[in-house]
Amino acid sequence: MALSVSSAAVCAQEQPPRYVERVEVERLIVDARALDDHGDAITGLTADDFKVTIDGIPARVETATWVGEPEAESVDVATPRAATRDASVPVPQGRLIVLLFQKDFDGSRLRGLMNMLLKSHEVLDSLTPGDHVAILSFDKQLKIWTDFTSDRERLDRILTHDLLMQGPTPIAASSAPSLVAGLDPESARHTYQIEQALKLIGETLAPLPGSKSLVLFGYGFGQLTLGGGVAMENNYEAARQALVDARTSVFSLDITDADYHSLEAGLQIVSEQTGGFYAKTHLFPGIALRQLAGALAGYYALFVEKPDRQRPMHDIKTELTRRKGRVLAVTSVAEPSR
Repeated sequence: MALSVSSAAVCAQEQPPRYVERVEVERLIVDARALDDHGDAITGLTADDFKVTIDGIPARVETATWVGEPEAESVDVATPRAATRDASVPVPQGRLIVLLFQKDFDGSRLRGLMNMLLKSHEVLDSLTPGDHVAILSFDKQLKIWTDFTSDRERLDRILTHDLLMQGPTPIAASSAPSLVAGLDPESARHTYQIEQALKLIGETLAPLPGSKSLVLFGYGFGQLTLGGGVAMENNYEAARQALVDARTSVFSLDITDADYHSLEAGLQIVSEQTGGFYAKTHLFPGIALRQLAGALAGYYALFVEKPDRQRPMHDIKTELTRRKGRVLAVTSVAEPSR
């Protein structure tokens, strides 16, 4: 019996050890807003309703979770650069919306700004009790009018009077969620270009959970070229990356009272690349505001398997497969640092 046990032990030692291969698949979160032909949000979609390609390669969409009205579901709140996901972490109820007004007293721009300030109550009318709105402006520097708040009376007063009639007073940080808590006033005073302001806003929003919306009432940015086009400033790329990292979509509402102007290209580019949209407001502002309401209603958090390709930047294309409509989503993300 002892010999039998000893022989079995020797055989066990001679057998090669067993290894279990474990493949870690990196995933991205792609925030996708689906709108129908009228600009209304399309709800009730599943992962099979979306097609995502990364660098031209089809990527499997594992889940599609609706976050928004009528109720937000559980979804991971990590930034898109994270390598692993835990879908059990809930998103706080309510939306985080930043209203940014690009101010200029040029005639065509001032008329458009005043018109949109009068119509901004339509944006507030679509809010739910759990939503939080912060109001900022930019002329020669970034100015803070209010931290995230759900105080409708305060928001109305700023939009209908304060923004044009007086300067902002010092703002104390609100209870969570707070924009002001992470926004250095000295840094805000030294944002001499709108691109710098966008970068600072993105960096400040990054720690806050979930997808955020930045509504930019502006007249544009970039530099005119000799050929009549627009070249983006060197610091634009840093601003775009900060907004994408913060899961912040830019919805640009062009306040310029003109059918066309060269600086609108900057508004178009930043909106397309961050998963928002661009719209003119000088003729049919109601259409632009309806589309905005549809985009702000909610989004789908898509958990997508990332192809095993290492490159500095990944191009992303998101489409609907079984429904007719328009998808708003980021067009590129950076490779996460190791």
